[in-house]
Amino acid sequence: MVDDDESRTGTRADGGGGGADAGAGAGAHARDGDWGGDRAGARTAAGAGGGTPDRDRDRDRDRDREQTGRWDDGLIARRAAERSAAVADALPGADDIQEPDTLPPLGGSYGGPLRARLDALHELVGLSRTRVESEALAEAGRVLDEAAARQRLSSRHTVIAIAGATGSGKSTLFNALAGVPVSETGLRRPTTSAPIALSWSEGAAGLLDRLAVPSRLRRRPLAGGAADTGLQGLVLIDLPDHDSAVTAHRDQVDRVLGLVDAVIWVVDPEKYADAALHERYLRPLAGHAEVTFVVLNQIDRLGTEAADLVLDDLRRLLDEDGVALGEHGEPGATVLAVSALTGEGVPELREMVAGFVQERTAPERRLAADIDAAAARLRPAYLAEGRSGLDERAREAFSDRLAAAVGAQAAGEAAERVWRRGAIRACGTPWLRLYRWYERIREHGPTDPRLATPVEDELTARQRVEQAVRAVADEASHGLPTPWAQAVREAAARGAEGLPEALDELTVTIGDAAARPPRPAWWPAAVLAQAVMTLLQIFGALWLVGQIVGVVEPGLLPPVLVMLGGIIGGPLVEWACEGAVKGPARRYGQEAERRLREAAAACGRARVLDPVAAELMRYREVREQYATVVGTRPAARIVGGSRGGAGRLGATRTGVRGR
Repeated sequence: MVDDDESRTGTRADGGGGGADAGAGAGAHARDGDWGGDRAGARTAAGAGGGTPDRDRDRDRDRDREQTGRWDDGLIARRAAERSAAVADALPGADDIQEPDTLPPLGGSYGGPLRARLDALHELVGLSRTRVESEALAEAGRVLDEAAARQRLSSRHTVIAIAGATGSGKSTLFNALAGVPVSETGLRRPTTSAPIALSWSEGAAGLLDRLAVPSRLRRRPLAGGAADTGLQGLVLIDLPDHDSAVTAHRDQVDRVLGLVDAVIWVVDPEKYADAALHERYLRPLAGHAEVTFVVLNQIDRLGTEAADLVLDDLRRLLDEDGVALGEHGEPGATVLAVSALTGEGVPELREMVAGFVQERTAPERRLAADIDAAAARLRPAYLAEGRSGLDERAREAFSDRLAAAVGAQAAGEAAERVWRRGAIRACGTPWLRLYRWYERIREHGPTDPRLATPVEDELTARQRVEQAVRAVADEASHGLPTPWAQAVREAAARGAEGLPEALDELTVTIGDAAARPPRPAWWPAAVLAQAVMTLLQIFGALWLVGQIVGVVEPGLLPPVLVMLGGIIGGPLVEWACEGAVKGPARRYGQEAERRLREAAAACGRARVLDPVAAELMRYREVREQYATVVGTRPAARIVGGSRGGAGRLGATRTGVRGR
């Protein structure tokens, strides 16, 4: 394995700041646009004189960084750039390849729909932290962390990993793309034990630090690869075998695959259908098809017809895995056949990778696919089945149950009866009242039956209140995802605590409408008329007694008429009053029922319905945020290819997942 650039080029940077290396470094920085030409020339002259201490160089570098507002990548990257410039100057035609760097500045920002989706995902996690289990939000949190970390790093670089199984030839393909033997190849397995990075331009040190690629394994394509302007901005990573017998190698593959912008999967005719590859990687990462290349290597071992059959079968397997295949300009995975050993198909692959890198959208595509995956895992926690919430019918039903629990209807009917009883009592004949009193004493004893209230007839029936709360909680949580249904039920249960006591207190505060019914203005006149009728009866009776005794002159007709007038007039007055009191008594009872019903409904609304409505409102907010997170993905074209670079791809797309 080649350890560093010096072993390939034979050029070593002198730590003492020799003039040649310093001048080359200044020229390289001037070409890259990281430093101003005058400042670079001044540092070159100082380096040539050999009199500038290290701290002066550091101070100048810090001052230049502050003035330019740009970042460099430390001593290693600068020395690598100096060596690259020195070798480039020594190569024939070096003047032709020294062109100004047109790469965008380091760092970047997400905009448009992706920015909105990230903001919505951040809001979604914040609103759901106390409702949804942390395990379900862990993936979303990881996506947000990775998005923030990637945004702070270079936006002008595209990191592509080459992954494959043992013996698939991925290191050979890595060297073919590099144009120089960078990664060690051989029959010994595993050959690649750690990720090796190849960067076509400067500024990728932060990205490689994030991938934990050691400095000794960071390479530059010095033997002519740097002149390939189409690959400027590419960072190629050669990974260990994903099926390596060494667990640490597989762990490195899994870790790096979660951080890179795109992946080139290298398969061979023998292992392209390996279950470990499809079940562990391709199927779970099917949503990342837009940043996936699948390369069938070693086609030199097959004939033309056999290679086409294997390639078609590979497309079929990818389609079954749910990997969208890019065809007709649609987004999807690129599938093609190459031979890294003979070079067949490698130029086409290099051209596709170059176009992919120059689009500079791979980080955003990868992040959008990560958001899609996180949203798919969160789907059960945010999508309800059918319509959810409380409508007016459910609210009215809850109010009716509370009204029944406090006995609103019974209280209204009792108030109506008391009013009518009071009218009959006030306007009825004394003989009828005496008779009714006797009947009551005979049936119930001397105690007023209203004072002997059974235990089950308390002001508030606790069981009815609990049943009403359970019913409204079930109605509100119907169809909600499990976390939010549980949150609604808990809110209703918290509100139900102390609700029966509150209703009891409310009933006492309102008072018993039947205890003090108002008297109409015409009651005194009715009472006076009833008294007159009673006096007429008494007067007629006394008149007859006087005639019998002989005190009064005999004359039967007048006293009988007077007595009959009183006897008939008394019931008539009572019946008239009873008929006149029906309407007011009914209205009085309805008013008593309405006041108690409204008071119970207000208490239930404040304690149960409002907290439940707050949870439902919170769910609607997270549902809107989740809809934004799911969003719509802009179509991004990834060119596909077939054997030998032809434009033929698989004809089926049944595995394309809806987004």
